Amino acid sequence: MKRLLGLAAAAALALGHVVVAQAADVSLSVGQTGDSTMVYRLGLQSNWDKSWWQSSVGRLTGYWDGAYTYWQGDETASNHSLSFSPVFVYEFAGQSVKPYIEAGIGVAAFSSTEIESNNLGSSFNFEDRVGFGLRFAGGHEVGMRAIHYSNAGIKQPNDGVESYSLHYRMAL
Repeated sequence: MKRLLGLAAAAALALGHVVVAQAADVSLSVGQTGDSTMVYRLGLQSNWDKSWWQSSVGRLTGYWDGAYTYWQGDETASNHSLSFSPVFVYEFAGQSVKPYIEAGIGVAAFSSTEIESNNLGSSFNFEDRVGFGLRFAGGHEVGMRAIHYSNAGIKQPNDGVESYSLHYRMAL
């Protein structure tokens, strides 16, 4: 639990520093794991002020993502996690609607090593994500995302867990 609080403090400081420099967005996600556990996620994002490979097709950009996730299990199997991740986004060109794809790798701290029948092996895990969606003029976004958590073999067992969710993002 001390590691979770330490990681949460570090993530909050890092994200707070980024948010002070740039505008922030908030996101809400609802989804399920492969074993049908409901997953609810509240996130705070800060867009990078960078673009690469900009062309008439689109551009590569990204954002920082910090989030709290509630993993709804039965009365004894609920879990909580805090995560922080850089996310790369390829945004396709468009006027009022811009399709995008995203991918990122970050870190997460869980309150327990158990989710459903999966044993994560440690509270510290990596967060790998892929997603796609639509960005609308006015700062709104909807999309789908798959996120995998595991400790990359640092500690055994390393069952890992995936969540699949719909998300909505809006500018603050």
